[in-house]
Amino acid sequence: MKYLIFFSVAIGGVLLYLLSSSSANTPVFSSNYYALLWLTGLLAASLVGLVGFQLWSLRNKLKNQIFGAKLTQRLLLLFTLIGVLPGILIYAVSVQFLDKSIESWFDVRVEQALEGGLNLGRSSLDNGLSELAKKAQFAALHLTEKHLEQHKEVLKQLVDENVVQEAAIFTLRGNLVSFFSESEAILPDMPSGEMLEMTADKGSYSVIDTPPGRGMLLRSLVAFDLPAKPGNRYVLQFTQAVPEQLVQDVETVQKVYRGYQGLTLSRQGLKRIYAITLTLSLLVVLLTAVSAAFFISNRIGSSLEALAEGTRAVAQGDFSVRQPIRSSDELGVLTSLFNQMTTQLSEARSISNQQQRQVERAKGYLESVLTHLSSGVLGFDSDFKLRSANTSASQILGAPLHEMSRMSLDQIQEKSVLLVSFCHTIKDAFDETSQGDWQRQIERLSKNGNQILLMRGTRLPELSGAGYVVVFDDISHLMLAERQAAWGEVARRLAHEIKNPLTPIQLSAERLEYKLSDKLDDGGAQLLKRATHTIVSQVSAMKNMVSDFANYARGPALKLSSLELHQLIREVLGLYEANEVQVELALNATKDQVSGDATRLRQVIHNLLLNAQDALTDSTQPHIVLTTETLKDEIRLSVEDNGDGFPENALTRVFEPYMTTKSKGTGLGLAIVKKIVEEHGGQIGVENITGGGARVSVTLPLNKEA
Repeated sequence: MKYLIFFSVAIGGVLLYLLSSSSANTPVFSSNYYALLWLTGLLAASLVGLVGFQLWSLRNKLKNQIFGAKLTQRLLLLFTLIGVLPGILIYAVSVQFLDKSIESWFDVRVEQALEGGLNLGRSSLDNGLSELAKKAQFAALHLTEKHLEQHKEVLKQLVDENVVQEAAIFTLRGNLVSFFSESEAILPDMPSGEMLEMTADKGSYSVIDTPPGRGMLLRSLVAFDLPAKPGNRYVLQFTQAVPEQLVQDVETVQKVYRGYQGLTLSRQGLKRIYAITLTLSLLVVLLTAVSAAFFISNRIGSSLEALAEGTRAVAQGDFSVRQPIRSSDELGVLTSLFNQMTTQLSEARSISNQQQRQVERAKGYLESVLTHLSSGVLGFDSDFKLRSANTSASQILGAPLHEMSRMSLDQIQEKSVLLVSFCHTIKDAFDETSQGDWQRQIERLSKNGNQILLMRGTRLPELSGAGYVVVFDDISHLMLAERQAAWGEVARRLAHEIKNPLTPIQLSAERLEYKLSDKLDDGGAQLLKRATHTIVSQVSAMKNMVSDFANYARGPALKLSSLELHQLIREVLGLYEANEVQVELALNATKDQVSGDATRLRQVIHNLLLNAQDALTDSTQPHIVLTTETLKDEIRLSVEDNGDGFPENALTRVFEPYMTTKSKGTGLGLAIVKKIVEEHGGQIGVENITGGGARVSVTLPLNKEA
């Protein structure tokens, strides 16, 4: 748009200059003036279309309520009024001035003055020509008295005396007889045949001639005869150059007079043409001014619109908007300040985002640490409302702590009965400790039985937001390991202290029987035999007990190999074929390859089946089910019976040494089984079955190489 307006201004200026030049030059006016008028009209029509398009685009902006359109409209009206009103006033004055000026051209006095000047010039030329004709007549009379050989001397004398500038004598046929000139010309200005004929007919001929390259000449021809040669007529020619200034004055007067006569004939047409010229010029100037005003107004409005769009973008959080600086005035300074503001906001947001990312990374790192931390971590605010809890806390407590966020301790213990003692411990510990740091060990009832927790708490400083942090660990397994280690140490010492005297006691009893049985009567011998048998059997029982102690304290080294667990189960079940209690098999596992010690695993299966069989002693319909199933990377072996199950208070202690619910047995069976399973990298668990009975489940890792 800008370049189109500049192009229109340039073309309009050229056309107006050409129109003004054509008006002052008659030949150009007569040949190109109408073409210039048509070009100017075409330019005016183009400018009308341009202004119409600009007004249409402004209407669309106003209709679409684009920011800055109303300001553009007001500025356009203001600029248009400033440009159009003076232009219309000047146009009215110019039309009146043009009409009066054209009328003043046709004053009667001007016409009389032009005619008088033209007549004056003509009179001067006629007088000069008449005087030259008289001189030629006089010279011809003088030549008739001379001989032909003397004519050149006479001509030279006439030229030297400034009677004439050039003199020549011709025959009637145009042959040069004699010639002399003050300009040292080689040949005279030859008269035409028509001039010679008219001179022969009339005797003389005078004319104002304009030969090529000679300017204006006064030519006078006179015919004369020579007495010495009767019948031969000659023509004397006098030529006198008209002064150049006089020629120019005459031509100017004639040209002006002809122009004046032409203007007189086209007075109304001239007024109309000049009015059209002035109107087109005014239209071109005004339309160009309106178009330029629209461009300037639109540029100011578009700058404000761009600033408004940038402001809306900044309000929406987009600080990347940069507006081009189109001027060096206050609007350009405002645009520069806006760009500077958006740059500073962008840099500030970048720094803020960077700091936020650092905080998020630190928070993510802290959350990752807390998530993978084996200890449970709880955060409370100053009112003991739960703010955060890691995954280990939910796993240890067996409660969905993420659903209890923003709950107080009282609300938490109301929602979960198993957390009552835990919540009371936290509240009481912080109430009793003035310094804010404390440590407690509690035993609570969980879904899997009794659980021992080691709890530590601290009070956060005011600068950190105030609140409390509680860290706790499940040390049940640690306590169990300590207990098992203690039992192992006891077993080792008992095996060492008891096993040594058992063999001598057994040997001494057998020796007494062997030595004394022949020396006693039958009654005494029977009594001795019974006593000796009792001693030997009890010593054997004590040896078995010591062996069990030794096996629990220090099992033999594992001899691992790839085994098929199903085949191992079938081998062990071969020992129970003759039993009254039948074992039902449900070997559903699709993979049964494990890495283990065949002897130790047989011991595990045997002990589980033996315990299940012992639990069915008083059952009227004893039933045992042995099942296997494949998990992700493990195989699970389960042994179920329909006996009385485990007592509720013994579920959490069934794997402790000497913990038994049977009337006979050492209580080391399940403890040894648990130890073997854990040595193989597996897990073991017990549970009561709804409706009666118990289930013992052993999970072993599958052999990945197989």
